Amino acid sequence: MNTNRGHFATRLGIIMATAGSSVGLGNVWRFPVETGENGGAAFILIYLLCVVFLGVPMMTAEFIIGRRTHTDIASAYKQLVLQNPTSPGRFAWLHRRFNKLWPMTGYAGMVCVTLVLSYYAVVAGWVLKYAVDAATGTLAHVSDASAYFYAFSSSTWTPLVWALVFIIITHIIIQRGVQNGIERFSKLLMPLLFLIMLLLAVGSFAMPGASRGVEFLLKPDFSKINSTVVLSALGQAFFSLSIAIGCLATYASYFKPDVPLMKTAANVVGIDTMVAILSGFIIFPAVFSVEGVGPDAGPGLVFVTLPSIFNSLFGQAPVLGYIFSLMFYILLILAALTSAISMHEEVTAFFVDHYHTSRRRAATYMTLTTIVLSSLCALSFGPLANFKPFVGRGFFDAFDDVTALWIMPLSGIVLSVFVGWRLPKALVIEELTNNHTLHFPRWLFVSFFFLIRWVAPIAITLIFINELVG
Repeated sequence: MNTNRGHFATRLGIIMATAGSSVGLGNVWRFPVETGENGGAAFILIYLLCVVFLGVPMMTAEFIIGRRTHTDIASAYKQLVLQNPTSPGRFAWLHRRFNKLWPMTGYAGMVCVTLVLSYYAVVAGWVLKYAVDAATGTLAHVSDASAYFYAFSSSTWTPLVWALVFIIITHIIIQRGVQNGIERFSKLLMPLLFLIMLLLAVGSFAMPGASRGVEFLLKPDFSKINSTVVLSALGQAFFSLSIAIGCLATYASYFKPDVPLMKTAANVVGIDTMVAILSGFIIFPAVFSVEGVGPDAGPGLVFVTLPSIFNSLFGQAPVLGYIFSLMFYILLILAALTSAISMHEEVTAFFVDHYHTSRRRAATYMTLTTIVLSSLCALSFGPLANFKPFVGRGFFDAFDDVTALWIMPLSGIVLSVFVGWRLPKALVIEELTNNHTLHFPRWLFVSFFFLIRWVAPIAITLIFINELVG
């Protein structure tokens, strides 16, 4: 155990930082898109079941790996295997054969977050640009939102500059350390995010079509539930919580021994879910307030559909339209930044632990790598639009495919199998109970092991197959 590493100073800091890792553009952007395309309230009900029975145990499992080892994710699997070379039971021979392969999951997680952060920074750069446009009033004078977005995103230098600004902001926070950087900014950014969301929700409820939007979110139509909706809810729950790619394990490596892992996971999942549902209450009342715009607006929601809605607000109530559009894009920036910090930190922690370099230098290595890869992703919409070296896919789409279709679900399966079957049961219980200082009823342990051993790997396998086929 590396007892000389930094650690979070307060329980509030742990909750805010870890929740920030999970809360991202997937909550404010992807969740409303998935909800709109899958029937509204019925999708949300299934989603809630998924985050409880998949999200909480999986997040707890990743916390176990991080806090038990107090090291970077690449070293964590290796350390646990070395400390527990054999596993009891009839499948011990199989576990021994995989002992050299388990650590590869940690490296896969680092590759995953590097690729995700590279294209994530591009999208966050777009959001920064739109926030500035909203602040200066430029967005209010856009007549064709689709053409405006295409012209901006396909230009050569502008997307690069805004992605670079976002990466540098992330870098500045990371190099300040765990307490002075990650924890301090998370305790500032997350409450601010919630405040903006609540104000936007109140404003959205005041719009003419708000009642139809609220009904869409609260009145389930169970006839819309089918296998596609269930798998979409499963996938959204898994991807929204940023499970299995190492960010949560990295943050857990900064937990103190007295942090209750399962309770912390439940709190983080609760916050993440609240943000996702609040985003629905912001967006759908606004969507239903404009004629010709449906709830299934799709991926163009943030950069095409919503600017058109904001423009209609500008025409009816200029001050309300200005405030609403500016606050919404600031909200997206905050959500993007809290996730980006955790992804950057995962690789930064690896360089610090593995190569014993300074945090400043380690952060610089990750930042420079991200800048190079983000540039390729940004140019995929402009000068490199016709350069598709990855089986007909450009850098942006290829990075998205590799991470979302392959690395994330496969890492999730490995995580559930590793904690559920490979680690000694006594070790897992020791971590769950903080070395037997916390009392849990027997049914809770039985439920956790059943979910992590059986439900999670089967559910994630279904997500994996669905994403590949889809």
